[in-house]
Amino acid sequence: MSKVSSQHALSLEKIGVVFPASLGSGDVVALNDVNLAMKEREFIVALGASGCGKTTLLNVMAGFIKPTSGRILMKGSEVEGPDRSRGVVFEEVMGPGKDRGVVFQKHALLPWLDVLQNVSFGLKLQGVGERERIKIARANLDLVGLRDFEKHPIFQLSGGMQQRVGLARALTSNPEILLMDEPLGALDAFTRETMQELVLNVWHKTHKAVFFITHSVEEALFMATRLIVMSPRPGRITHEYDLTFWKDFLDKGDARKIKSRSDFIDMREKILSIIHGEEEAEF
Repeated sequence: MSKVSSQHALSLEKIGVVFPASLGSGDVVALNDVNLAMKEREFIVALGASGCGKTTLLNVMAGFIKPTSGRILMKGSEVEGPDRSRGVVFEEVMGPGKDRGVVFQKHALLPWLDVLQNVSFGLKLQGVGERERIKIARANLDLVGLRDFEKHPIFQLSGGMQQRVGLARALTSNPEILLMDEPLGALDAFTRETMQELVLNVWHKTHKAVFFITHSVEEALFMATRLIVMSPRPGRITHEYDLTFWKDFLDKGDARKIKSRSDFIDMREKILSIIHGEEEAEF
């Protein structure tokens, strides 16, 4: 069973993000005074109404957006702003740095490459030799159950399989943290449940820290070791909950039984009441 370490992998201190005014409107305060300390091997899920700043927060953690105020620390070292010299394709393939990998809502795969080439492409950019990068890529394809599809072009894969390729690619540089921006949102209900289980199993086997964004309360409760709920704009964290439904799944392997339990349903209704504004913030 994965243990959640007490060491902080990443810390956000008094983060604020203000987007400059566009024509006919004022400045947009996207985030205000966000504080979050993420432990090693932790699986944090962020929930909140649309527009609450979840993706902005993830982009700050990735280093894609420089905060207007506050700072981000990765194991005590400050995370710098985006390096625009590398280009968009480089950031999509490689992630923001070797310590942080990103799985996007849209998989951002390269359609002219096959599955194995997509997963290993980041290592190629790093100058890793062909034999080594293929070995690493195949190990990650095994992890997500796609080894038999390594020579398939991307367009032949289903949406769920494409997201598996995206996950394998993010793992290839062996990041300490995976940042996942609604990676399951476009999938059908059955595939989404299968992918929830897969992501939990991959997290358990790799011991990565994960920051995961979703609009699904059920998904959040099932997967999170810690759930954070964000307020409408300006976004800030209003509630936090330590959860163990993930542990019950890894112990017993019956997701539907867990999701139908009375304590799970009660918690789901509590979180929904918070998001709909029926319950006051805890802090």
